[in-house]
Amino acid sequence: MARARKLEEALAALSQLADLTTEAAIATLRQTLAGKYGVAIAQASRLIRKAEIYSLVPDLASTFGRCMVKPETTDPGCLAKTAIAEALYHLDYREEALFLQGIRHLQMEPVWGGKEDTAPALRSVCALGLVRMNYPQVLSELADLLADAKAEARIGAARAIAYTNNPEAAPLLRLRILVGDEPQVFSECLLALLKLTPVAALPLAIRFLDPPVDPLVPQRATEIVAMTALALGESRLPEAFDPLRRWWERSRDAERRQTALLAMAMLRHDEPLDFLLAIVAQGRPQDATDAIAALSLYQQDAVLWQRVCQTMAQRQNGGEPS
Repeated sequence: MARARKLEEALAALSQLADLTTEAAIATLRQTLAGKYGVAIAQASRLIRKAEIYSLVPDLASTFGRCMVKPETTDPGCLAKTAIAEALYHLDYREEALFLQGIRHLQMEPVWGGKEDTAPALRSVCALGLVRMNYPQVLSELADLLADAKAEARIGAARAIAYTNNPEAAPLLRLRILVGDEPQVFSECLLALLKLTPVAALPLAIRFLDPPVDPLVPQRATEIVAMTALALGESRLPEAFDPLRRWWERSRDAERRQTALLAMAMLRHDEPLDFLLAIVAQGRPQDATDAIAALSLYQQDAVLWQRVCQTMAQRQNGGEPS
């Protein structure tokens, strides 16, 4: 009870800090970092990050090292270390040893029926830190992280690889995509690949619009198809329009057709937008409804949304086509 009360007091003291740049506020933050409560340390780290208090960078680094000693006890859930790493990344910390320690850290903690690794988020943010500081062996570290047992860490690796802006990292992503993974990981890898090598990645992405059905996990194949289409849309590559249009034309599944139109809208180019407006004007009723839903992305664009509304009005005035 005493420990819980002291934690509440520490969190209350942080919540009362109005101006984080005063000497008193900095003293409170420093005292919290020197304390033993991971939840409070995490909150202090977030405040330091928000206020960009560079003078507390040494305190953050020191606390990180302390939380690595018997981490399951000093920092259960890996909350403090993750928040510290995020703050240090934001504050452009340049000491590779800390991020290397973090990207390699596993923290197995007891859960019902066994143990669970609570550090994938830490590994992910430390990957970004190594990329930002141009660590010479960063691709080797990211390759290891891309094979991590936790999907969250593999997603972090894909995002960090995209952040490198280095086309030489593309083979890592292609391998992860072709070996197979959970849909969310697949999506992040495909997005990163389309960013790093758009021309070379486009044919690979198109292949996954019509993948073979996995008889053991059919739902996974459905999700992969949808995420492929949306990744193509998010890429904003003009060359992605024709494959998406052809996929829409040959698809018979209602959800796939809706996803195809949404992906085309996401491209944000004149040709797909004109195609969607043509569907609104002359397409079958359900297709027109789906196209309007896709174009709703542009409701904040007054000029374009006015075109959508005018096209809808013209269709209503002229009657629905057969």
